[in-house]
Parts: sequence; structure tokens; C-alpha cells
Amino acid sequence: MYILLTILCVIAAVLLVLLVLVQNSKGGGLAAGFNSGNQVMGVRKTTDFLEKSTWTLIALIVLMSIFAVGASKRTTVADPNQSAITEQAVEANQEMAQPVQAFPEEGE
Repeated sequence: MYILLTILCVIAAVLLVLLVLVQNSKGGGLAAGFNSGNQVMGVRKTTDFLEKSTWTLIALIVLMSIFAVGASKRTTVADPNQSAITEQAVEANQEMAQPVQAFPEEGE
């Protein structure tokens, strides 16, 4: 699931870059090339469409990023040797925790 969300997020980011490059910094953008008034989608509607598409892609990227973080935390590989490794570490710590005598007793 994490890989799918990552791929979708990258695709949305590429589309977002293309949408931003199409827009003009002063609000004309792609719509500035359409000067005739008798079109089905006028200049203003094209600008509105580009702006709504931009905000939609931004929201999708944010949501997919949040879900990808949640998916990455859930997908942990269960290692069958994990319990054995943990037991070995606990035993090693217990051995190291044994008190060491600084001066051996005279009888030893």
C-alpha cells in the first residue's frame, strides 16, 4: 500500500508542476491565448478550472502523504528470529548485570 501511495503522490506532483507551469503568474496563463468571447469555456472558466485543479492536486498530495506515513508504520516485516534475538540480548544483559567482586575472597 505504501508503494502505491508513493507512486500516486509522485504522479500527482508531476501533474501539479505541469498545471503550475501552464498558469501565468498574473492570472492569464493558458486562458490568455483564448481571446474570442464565443467559446464554450471562456477565459474565466479556464482560469477557474486550472486553479481548482491545482488546489485539488495539492490536497491529494497532502492526504496521500499522510496515509503513506500511516501505511508505512503498519507494514512491518515479522521476523521469526526476532524473538530468539531478543532472548539472546536479554540473557547477555543479565550476565553483564552480575555483580563483580573487586577483591577476591581469601579462600578462592
